[in-house]
Amino acid sequence: MCKLFIDADPALWVSATKSLRIEGMVTSVRLENFFWSILEEIAARDRMNLVQLITKLHCESIDAGHDLGNFTSFLRVCCGRYLGLQLSGDLTSDTRVPIAQIDADPVLELERRRYN
Repeated sequence: MCKLFIDADPALWVSATKSLRIEGMVTSVRLENFFWSILEEIAARDRMNLVQLITKLHCESIDAGHDLGNFTSFLRVCCGRYLGLQLSGDLTSDTRVPIAQIDADPVLELERRRYN
């Protein structure tokens, strides 16, 4: 079992720091390359670049009243949920379908039922 994980490309878990500006504030985010690639895919689905996606996630999270004390953890969970929702079939894996076009409410309800 472990060979599947142990023999994966080590570049996947190498961390990279990206500097970006969110609402006029310069900040940096450090994530493993694996997560950066997933965020790039999510951004591309909605015709955004990586900085635009991260800014949008940050601003909408703040608007929703979330405490983003650990924003990098939030981004990792976003990536995990994105992959998990695809695996469960609740989110299409067709990257030509923008996420913005998906009705989130039924997907969130299915997810709530699954985990409660």
